[in-house]
Amino acid sequence: MPDSQFWWLIAFPIFFGLGWLAARVDIKHVLSETRSLPASYFKGLNFLLNGQTNRAVEVYVEIARHHAETVELQFTLGHLFRRRGELERAIRMHQKLLARRDLVETQRQQAQFELAQDFMKAGLFDRAEAILTELAHTDYARQARTELLGVYQQEKDWHKAIETARQLRDDSHNYQHEIAQFYCELAVQAHTRSKSDEARAYLEQALEANRQCARARLLLGDIAEAEGDKNAAIEQWLQLENQDPLYLALAARALLGAYDALERSEEGLQLLLRLLRQYPELDVLDLAYERILSQQGLDAAYAFVRERLQAHPSMPSLRKVLEAHFLVAPDDQKAELDIIVKLLNDATREQSMYFCNHCGFKAKQYFWHCPACTEWEAFAPVRGRKNRLNQTESY
Repeated sequence: MPDSQFWWLIAFPIFFGLGWLAARVDIKHVLSETRSLPASYFKGLNFLLNGQTNRAVEVYVEIARHHAETVELQFTLGHLFRRRGELERAIRMHQKLLARRDLVETQRQQAQFELAQDFMKAGLFDRAEAILTELAHTDYARQARTELLGVYQQEKDWHKAIETARQLRDDSHNYQHEIAQFYCELAVQAHTRSKSDEARAYLEQALEANRQCARARLLLGDIAEAEGDKNAAIEQWLQLENQDPLYLALAARALLGAYDALERSEEGLQLLLRLLRQYPELDVLDLAYERILSQQGLDAAYAFVRERLQAHPSMPSLRKVLEAHFLVAPDDQKAELDIIVKLLNDATREQSMYFCNHCGFKAKQYFWHCPACTEWEAFAPVRGRKNRLNQTESY
């Protein structure tokens, strides 16, 4: 037998024995650590697992009185206090941790980060910002910058929000939608101060960040319209068809108003009908019905919604057919039709709401920034479009 094989036969049992010994040592260490924990610690853990946060806090507060040296327990308590809304207790707990001299650097950074979150929850954004800025060059840099982004959005400091979002860019998230929206917010502020050129410059930067930013195109049209340049406004709004045609619904009424101002009402109506045929989900059925009713009369409006219902059956189409039928129906049928229309409207009320595709929040008006989950561009520009979360909160 070669010498190398002979030595492997001797070495293998030795390595096996050393591994077994190391495992025994680790197991003894784990058991020792477990036995050092009070039984009430596991009782509190059980309450947490069962969702009984209040009882868990009571247990951990009692443990902390007798085991004040337990750093991780104090972190747990601080987190639970913040989760329960007891922000003063959470702040005191984390400040007490920071006052300890035996913390290692990672624990000190963790305590700072937790305290910053306490301040944010309490609305003390200046204090949170100061701590997070200090952490932006530590191992907590990414977490700190993520929280700072939230602070700057709360404070509407859009320049700092843009800078921070750019620092956060990575392969998993490039923040192009958020950065474009921050530029749009700056444009709105500038336009409010009657600084149209500044607003346009911000909107061009928004489109550089995200070429598909529908809000920037809408705002460019609004600025042109406010300056009296109806043709330029129409040109800007119609470019939405090349970006995302469904967002034309948000400009449709202003678009027709611009055509009216140019005495091209019929051209505007035909454009609207062409868009509706080409993009059946476009949320302009109500507006198209109103326009046909006012420009062509009741018979034409009734024929339009009946044709629409047959071509694209939907609850909004059915409601419009019933509304139009109510206007042409004999007087002895109107009482029953009125009841049917009201019942249908009640049953399909959510069809007139906008839904956040991220959290399911619903609202009567369109939002670029969800009031519930704070996501940008989370609302589809089509009323009644719901996502699978099926939330019931309303605004």
